[in-house]
Amino acid sequence: MFKPTTLATVSEDGTQWLLRRNCSVTPGQLGGMFVALSVVSLLVAMFFWFMGATLVLPFTAIELIALATAFLVYARHATDRECISLTSGGLVVEQELAGRTRRCEFARYAVQVEPRRDGDRLVELRGGGQVVQVGRFLRSDLRPALAAEIRRALRGG
Repeated sequence: MFKPTTLATVSEDGTQWLLRRNCSVTPGQLGGMFVALSVVSLLVAMFFWFMGATLVLPFTAIELIALATAFLVYARHATDRECISLTSGGLVVEQELAGRTRRCEFARYAVQVEPRRDGDRLVELRGGGQVVQVGRFLRSDLRPALAAEIRRALRGG
């Protein structure tokens, strides 16, 4: 029987590791924050524009464009995740990065789990001519534990 782990969720359907980016604000909350900041900035700019400082409004527009760009970059990656599922059928890895989803399926008996040798030391899953690297949303000190858990779950013990 597979031992309970700190990184995986074990159910009747199998074992699942759900790794997400650590984001404290959702894209919806970020949009609301942007609207509130925009209204305040525009009100201040309009006040100074009516007082005769006509260059405040164009600089406020530049500020809001820069802020919108930063918020869009953040929101694009806020929902990034990796989902590793082990069922009786095999190992399935789904990665969503910047709105793009990649799915790799491995036969359970043919998967090799290795930490990568280079500096980032992501966990590399190999099998059937496919290679996928997982663990980018985990602290580097937890990646060896993830690799060990996946190995142990693949062995069924």
